[in-house]
Amino acid sequence: MTEMSSRYVEVDGLNIHYLSAGEGVPVLLIHGFPTSSHLWRNVMPAIAKSHRAIAIDLPGYGLSDKPLDIKYNFFFFERVLDGFLDALGITKTALAVHDLGGPVGLFWAVHHPERLSQLVILNTLVYPETSWAVKLFLIALKLPGVRDYLVSQKGLVASMKFGVVHKDRLNREALTPYTVPFVDSAARQALIKAGSGLGIKGLAEIAQKLPSLKAPVRIIYGENDRVLPDIAKTMRRVKGDLPQAQITSLPNCGHFLQEDEPQRVGQLIHEFLVS
Repeated sequence: MTEMSSRYVEVDGLNIHYLSAGEGVPVLLIHGFPTSSHLWRNVMPAIAKSHRAIAIDLPGYGLSDKPLDIKYNFFFFERVLDGFLDALGITKTALAVHDLGGPVGLFWAVHHPERLSQLVILNTLVYPETSWAVKLFLIALKLPGVRDYLVSQKGLVASMKFGVVHKDRLNREALTPYTVPFVDSAARQALIKAGSGLGIKGLAEIAQKLPSLKAPVRIIYGENDRVLPDIAKTMRRVKGDLPQAQITSLPNCGHFLQEDEPQRVGQLIHEFLVS
């Protein structure tokens, strides 16, 4: 078993939590809504065989601070990622992104290509032309009753189960770390802000600058994604923008492929990183 540690570092006055495993060239793993570094726990051992796997809890999520007096926009997350890497003494890193962590990580990557060594894209948003499902999600986060349910304990569990094929794997032990950080109202309000703060202009900037990335790229996605039902179309477009990308689609995986097939996902990432 690979030893995994839970750590904190201060970035711009915020306590940022992360999981770390392995040694060597770093790989930064970025989650999305409504998850955390916990999403990567069973993916990290395979990566840690050859690399230093680092899974961050973005501000507003997991065990990191959840301020209510800031805007959770692209520029905020860019500063956090840059500061996080600086605090860990990392000048260059591989990057793996998922869900809303996709736009967050890709925005950082296109603005700091010199710090990016390799890129892994999982089920995520990339472009400003979003699907009906994404539009519905953003509307839901603006409706008081609906958004309150989405970030409640029951709503978080329902979201996780909606996003997987193998629902039996999401037992209480697996789900509790997703729900515990949001037992109080302030934390739930921060999650709403974090989930709805990324604007279309940032996605448009990603779309414009993405083709300029020269780093090796690996695309791995779950085919049965009910959260992002247009995922195959999105990944084909990414392949068009990044012709160096290799694509693997996993037929028995949903949106949270790290929960559906973590060992398979971890092994695919590991093989890409050492290739």
